[in-house]
Amino acid sequence: MRALMVFLLWVTFGQAWSADQRHTKETQDVETLEEPIYNPFIERYVIDELKQLRVDMNELRVELTKEVTNRELSATSRAVGYATDTVTYFFYLIAGISSVLLLVGWTSMRDVKEKVMNLADTKVSKVIEEYEDRLAKLEEELNRKSRGITSAQKRIAQHQDIHSLWLKAGQEQILSNRMAIYDQILEIDPSNAEAMTYKADAALEMGEPQWAINLCNQALRVEPENTHAFYQLAGAYALMDKPTDAMEYLQKAVEKSDGYKEQVQNDPVFHSLKGNSDFQALLREDDT
Repeated sequence: MRALMVFLLWVTFGQAWSADQRHTKETQDVETLEEPIYNPFIERYVIDELKQLRVDMNELRVELTKEVTNRELSATSRAVGYATDTVTYFFYLIAGISSVLLLVGWTSMRDVKEKVMNLADTKVSKVIEEYEDRLAKLEEELNRKSRGITSAQKRIAQHQDIHSLWLKAGQEQILSNRMAIYDQILEIDPSNAEAMTYKADAALEMGEPQWAINLCNQALRVEPENTHAFYQLAGAYALMDKPTDAMEYLQKAVEKSDGYKEQVQNDPVFHSLKGNSDFQALLREDDT
Protein backbone atom coordinates (compact mmCIF):
# COMPACT_ATOMS: atom_id res chain seq x y z
CA MET A 1 0.00 0.00 0.00
CA ARG A 2 2.83 2.34 0.84
CA ALA A 3 4.56 1.46 -2.39
CA LEU A 4 1.40 2.38 -4.25
CA MET A 5 1.24 5.72 -2.49
CA VAL A 6 4.86 6.41 -3.33
CA PHE A 7 4.25 5.52 -6.97
CA LEU A 8 1.27 7.86 -7.15
CA LEU A 9 3.23 10.66 -5.55
CA TRP A 10 6.05 10.05 -7.98
CA VAL A 11 3.71 10.18 -10.95
CA THR A 12 2.00 13.36 -9.66
CA PHE A 13 5.34 14.99 -9.08
CA GLY A 14 6.52 14.01 -12.58
CA GLN A 15 3.39 15.47 -14.20
CA ALA A 16 3.74 18.69 -12.22
CA TRP A 17 7.37 18.95 -13.21
CA SER A 18 6.56 18.31 -16.90
CA ALA A 19 3.81 20.95 -16.81
CA ASP A 20 6.20 23.42 -15.24
CA GLN A 21 8.78 22.69 -17.96
CA ARG A 22 6.23 23.20 -20.74
CA HIS A 23 5.08 26.45 -19.18
CA THR A 24 8.68 27.65 -19.01
CA LYS A 25 9.28 26.70 -22.65
CA GLU A 26 6.11 28.43 -23.83
CA THR A 27 7.12 31.54 -21.92
CA GLN A 28 10.49 31.51 -23.65
CA ASP A 29 8.83 31.00 -27.06
CA VAL A 30 6.52 33.96 -26.46
CA GLU A 31 9.44 36.15 -25.43
CA THR A 32 11.43 35.22 -28.53
CA LEU A 33 8.45 35.53 -30.92
CA GLU A 34 9.41 37.63 -34.00
CA GLU A 35 6.06 37.81 -35.88
CA PRO A 36 2.50 38.28 -34.53
CA ILE A 37 0.45 35.14 -34.13
CA TYR A 38 -2.76 36.83 -35.16
CA ASN A 39 -2.06 36.79 -38.96
CA PRO A 40 -4.68 34.11 -39.62
CA PHE A 41 -7.34 36.33 -38.02
CA ILE A 42 -6.32 39.28 -40.20
CA GLU A 43 -6.36 37.12 -43.33
CA ARG A 44 -9.79 35.86 -42.43
CA TYR A 45 -10.99 39.42 -41.93
CA VAL A 46 -9.58 40.53 -45.30
CA ILE A 47 -11.14 37.57 -47.09
CA ASP A 48 -14.55 38.35 -45.56
CA GLU A 49 -14.23 41.99 -46.61
CA LEU A 50 -13.30 41.01 -50.20
CA LYS A 51 -16.25 38.66 -50.35
CA GLN A 52 -18.60 41.39 -49.18
CA LEU A 53 -17.05 43.79 -51.70
CA ARG A 54 -17.72 41.35 -54.54
CA VAL A 55 -21.30 40.95 -53.38
CA ASP A 56 -21.75 44.74 -53.31
CA MET A 57 -20.21 45.11 -56.79
CA ASN A 58 -22.49 42.42 -58.17
CA GLU A 59 -25.54 44.17 -56.73
CA LEU A 60 -24.31 47.47 -58.18
CA ARG A 61 -23.87 45.85 -61.62
CA VAL A 62 -27.42 44.50 -61.49
CA GLU A 63 -28.77 47.93 -60.57
CA LEU A 64 -26.78 49.62 -63.37
CA THR A 65 -28.02 47.05 -65.88
CA LYS A 66 -31.60 47.69 -64.86
CA GLU A 67 -31.09 51.46 -65.11
CA VAL A 68 -29.48 51.24 -68.59
CA THR A 69 -32.23 48.91 -69.80
CA ASN A 70 -34.92 51.26 -68.58
CA ARG A 71 -33.24 54.22 -70.27
CA GLU A 72 -32.87 52.32 -73.56
CA LEU A 73 -36.53 51.33 -73.46
CA SER A 74 -37.46 54.95 -72.81
CA ALA A 75 -35.30 56.20 -75.68
CA THR A 76 -36.73 53.55 -78.03
CA SER A 77 -40.26 54.52 -77.10
CA ARG A 78 -39.53 58.18 -77.81
CA ALA A 79 -37.89 57.31 -81.15
CA VAL A 80 -40.87 55.20 -82.20
CA GLY A 81 -43.15 58.06 -81.21
CA TYR A 82 -41.12 60.55 -83.25
CA ALA A 83 -41.11 58.23 -86.28
CA THR A 84 -44.88 57.71 -86.04
CA ASP A 85 -45.48 61.44 -85.78
CA THR A 86 -43.17 62.10 -88.75
CA VAL A 87 -44.94 59.56 -90.98
CA THR A 88 -48.30 60.97 -89.97
CA TYR A 89 -47.26 64.54 -90.74
CA PHE A 90 -45.76 63.39 -94.04
CA PHE A 91 -49.04 61.83 -95.13
CA TYR A 92 -50.87 64.97 -94.04
CA LEU A 93 -48.46 67.01 -96.16
CA ILE A 94 -49.00 64.79 -99.21
CA ALA A 95 -52.76 65.04 -98.78
CA GLY A 96 -52.53 68.81 -98.51
CA ILE A 97 -50.32 69.14 -101.60
CA SER A 98 -52.63 66.86 -103.58
CA SER A 99 -55.62 68.97 -102.58
CA VAL A 100 -53.84 72.14 -103.64
CA LEU A 101 -52.89 70.61 -106.99
CA LEU A 102 -56.47 69.54 -107.59
CA LEU A 103 -57.66 73.04 -106.78
CA VAL A 104 -55.09 74.58 -109.13
CA GLY A 105 -56.32 72.61 -112.09
CA TRP A 106 -55.01 69.06 -112.12
CA THR A 107 -58.07 66.92 -112.17
CA SER A 108 -56.80 63.67 -110.73
CA MET A 109 -53.88 61.88 -109.12
CA ARG A 110 -53.23 60.15 -112.44
CA ASP A 111 -52.16 63.48 -113.91
CA VAL A 112 -49.92 64.06 -110.94
CA LYS A 113 -48.36 60.62 -111.39
CA GLU A 114 -47.83 61.09 -115.11
CA LYS A 115 -46.23 64.50 -114.68
CA VAL A 116 -43.96 63.23 -111.93
CA MET A 117 -42.95 60.21 -114.02
CA ASN A 118 -42.24 62.39 -117.04
CA LEU A 119 -40.17 64.78 -114.98
CA ALA A 120 -38.26 61.87 -113.42
CA ASP A 121 -37.64 60.27 -116.83
CA THR A 122 -36.33 63.56 -118.17
CA LYS A 123 -33.95 64.04 -115.26
CA VAL A 124 -32.76 60.44 -115.35
CA SER A 125 -32.21 60.56 -119.11
CA LYS A 126 -30.18 63.73 -118.75
CA VAL A 127 -28.04 62.21 -116.00
CA ILE A 128 -27.55 59.02 -118.05
CA GLU A 129 -26.44 60.99 -121.11
CA GLU A 130 -24.03 63.05 -119.02
CA TYR A 131 -22.43 59.96 -117.49
CA GLU A 132 -22.31 58.19 -120.85
CA ASP A 133 -20.34 61.14 -122.23
CA ARG A 134 -18.00 61.02 -119.25
CA LEU A 135 -17.51 57.27 -119.64
CA ALA A 136 -16.81 57.66 -123.35
CA LYS A 137 -14.18 60.34 -122.66
CA LEU A 138 -12.68 58.19 -119.90
CA GLU A 139 -12.54 55.17 -122.20
CA GLU A 140 -10.88 57.22 -124.92
CA GLU A 141 -8.31 58.55 -122.45
CA LEU A 142 -7.58 55.04 -121.17
CA ASN A 143 -7.16 53.74 -124.72
CA ARG A 144 -4.80 56.59 -125.52
CA LYS A 145 -2.71 55.95 -122.42
CA SER A 146 -2.65 52.21 -123.08
CA ARG A 147 -1.42 52.86 -126.62
CA GLY A 148 1.26 55.15 -125.21
CA ILE A 149 2.34 52.51 -122.70
CA THR A 150 2.47 49.85 -125.40
CA SER A 151 4.52 52.13 -127.64
CA ALA A 152 6.89 52.95 -124.79
CA GLN A 153 7.36 49.26 -124.00
CA LYS A 154 8.10 48.59 -127.65
CA ARG A 155 10.65 51.42 -127.76
CA ILE A 156 12.31 50.16 -124.59
CA ALA A 157 12.59 46.68 -126.08
CA GLN A 158 14.07 48.15 -129.28
CA HIS A 159 16.60 50.20 -127.31
CA GLN A 160 17.65 47.11 -125.38
CA ASP A 161 18.12 45.14 -128.60
CA ILE A 162 20.03 48.00 -130.21
CA HIS A 163 22.25 48.40 -127.14
CA SER A 164 23.15 44.72 -127.18
CA LEU A 165 23.96 44.95 -130.90
CA TRP A 166 26.22 47.97 -130.31
CA LEU A 167 28.11 46.01 -127.67
CA LYS A 168 28.45 43.10 -130.05
CA ALA A 169 29.67 45.39 -132.86
CA GLY A 170 32.29 46.93 -130.56
CA GLN A 171 33.76 43.47 -129.91
CA GLU A 172 33.61 42.26 -133.53
CA GLN A 173 36.94 42.37 -135.40
CA ILE A 174 35.78 41.13 -138.81
CA LEU A 175 34.52 44.04 -140.93
CA SER A 176 31.88 42.06 -142.80
CA ASN A 177 30.39 40.77 -139.56
CA ARG A 178 30.42 44.28 -138.12
CA MET A 179 28.61 45.57 -141.21
CA ALA A 180 25.98 42.85 -140.72
CA ILE A 181 25.44 43.98 -137.11
CA TYR A 182 24.96 47.58 -138.27
CA ASP A 183 22.40 46.31 -140.78
CA GLN A 184 20.54 44.58 -137.93
CA ILE A 185 20.46 47.88 -136.02
CA LEU A 186 19.07 49.66 -139.07
CA GLU A 187 16.41 46.98 -139.50
CA ILE A 188 15.19 47.74 -135.97
CA ASP A 189 15.60 51.53 -136.32
CA PRO A 190 15.87 52.61 -139.99
CA SER A 191 16.45 56.25 -139.01
CA ASN A 192 19.45 55.53 -136.77
CA ALA A 193 21.98 58.03 -138.17
CA GLU A 194 24.72 56.83 -135.83
CA ALA A 195 24.51 53.29 -137.21
CA MET A 196 24.75 54.72 -140.76
CA THR A 197 27.91 56.69 -139.98
CA TYR A 198 29.61 53.76 -138.25
CA LYS A 199 28.69 51.56 -141.19
CA ALA A 200 30.28 54.22 -143.42
CA ASP A 201 33.43 54.01 -141.27
CA ALA A 202 33.53 50.24 -141.82
CA ALA A 203 33.04 50.80 -145.56
CA LEU A 204 36.08 53.12 -145.59
CA GLU A 205 38.15 50.45 -143.84
CA MET A 206 37.01 48.04 -146.56
CA GLY A 207 38.15 50.51 -149.24
CA GLU A 208 34.64 51.47 -150.41
CA PRO A 209 34.56 55.30 -150.27
CA GLN A 210 31.54 55.69 -152.57
CA TRP A 211 29.51 53.36 -150.36
CA ALA A 212 30.58 55.42 -147.36
CA ILE A 213 29.47 58.64 -149.10
CA ASN A 214 26.02 57.21 -149.78
CA LEU A 215 25.64 56.12 -146.15
CA CYS A 216 26.76 59.53 -144.85
CA ASN A 217 24.31 61.34 -147.12
CA GLN A 218 21.51 59.13 -145.75
CA ALA A 219 22.58 60.03 -142.22
CA LEU A 220 22.61 63.75 -143.04
CA ARG A 221 19.07 63.51 -144.38
CA VAL A 222 18.06 62.22 -140.95
CA GLU A 223 20.35 64.55 -138.96
CA PRO A 224 21.59 67.48 -141.09
CA GLU A 225 24.19 68.51 -138.46
CA ASN A 226 25.66 65.06 -137.77
CA THR A 227 29.35 65.74 -137.11
CA HIS A 228 30.42 62.11 -137.52
CA ALA A 229 28.85 62.05 -141.00
CA PHE A 230 30.90 65.14 -141.98
CA TYR A 231 34.06 63.44 -140.75
CA GLN A 232 33.38 60.22 -142.68
CA LEU A 233 32.57 62.22 -145.83
CA ALA A 234 35.91 64.00 -145.51
CA GLY A 235 37.67 60.65 -145.23
CA ALA A 236 35.79 59.21 -148.20
CA TYR A 237 36.63 62.16 -150.46
CA ALA A 238 40.25 62.02 -149.28
CA LEU A 239 40.45 58.37 -150.38
CA MET A 240 38.90 59.36 -153.72
CA ASP A 241 41.61 62.05 -154.07
CA LYS A 242 39.19 64.95 -153.92
CA PRO A 243 40.94 67.31 -151.49
CA THR A 244 38.56 70.24 -151.96
CA ASP A 245 35.49 68.27 -150.98
CA ALA A 246 37.46 66.47 -148.27
CA MET A 247 38.61 69.75 -146.66
CA GLU A 248 35.13 71.24 -146.86
CA TYR A 249 33.59 68.44 -144.80
CA LEU A 250 36.63 68.12 -142.55
CA GLN A 251 36.41 71.81 -141.68
CA LYS A 252 32.72 71.38 -140.75
CA ALA A 253 33.53 68.40 -138.57
CA VAL A 254 36.38 70.20 -136.77
CA GLU A 255 34.29 73.34 -136.22
CA LYS A 256 31.56 71.31 -134.50
CA SER A 257 33.89 69.11 -132.45
CA ASP A 258 37.46 69.94 -131.48
CA GLY A 259 38.06 66.30 -130.62
CA TYR A 260 38.46 65.44 -134.30
CA LYS A 261 41.61 67.57 -134.65
CA GLU A 262 43.81 65.07 -132.86
CA GLN A 263 42.12 62.13 -134.60
CA VAL A 264 42.84 63.63 -138.05
CA GLN A 265 46.60 63.47 -137.51
CA ASN A 266 46.56 59.69 -136.91
CA ASP A 267 43.79 58.67 -139.32
CA PRO A 268 45.32 56.91 -142.40
CA VAL A 269 42.45 57.95 -144.68
CA PHE A 270 43.83 61.52 -144.66
CA HIS A 271 47.33 60.46 -145.76
CA SER A 272 46.72 61.95 -149.22
CA LEU A 273 46.10 65.39 -147.65
CA LYS A 274 49.44 65.66 -145.88
CA GLY A 275 50.78 68.02 -148.57
CA ASN A 276 47.58 70.10 -148.80
CA SER A 277 48.08 73.66 -147.53
CA ASP A 278 44.59 73.89 -146.09
CA PHE A 279 45.13 70.63 -144.25
CA GLN A 280 48.48 71.84 -142.88
CA ALA A 281 46.85 75.12 -141.83
CA LEU A 282 44.21 73.16 -139.97
CA LEU A 283 46.91 71.18 -138.16
CA ARG A 284 48.88 74.36 -137.33
CA GLU A 285 45.68 75.90 -135.99
CA ASP A 286 45.38 72.83 -133.82
CA ASP A 287 48.94 73.29 -132.55
CA THR A 288 48.30 76.90 -131.62
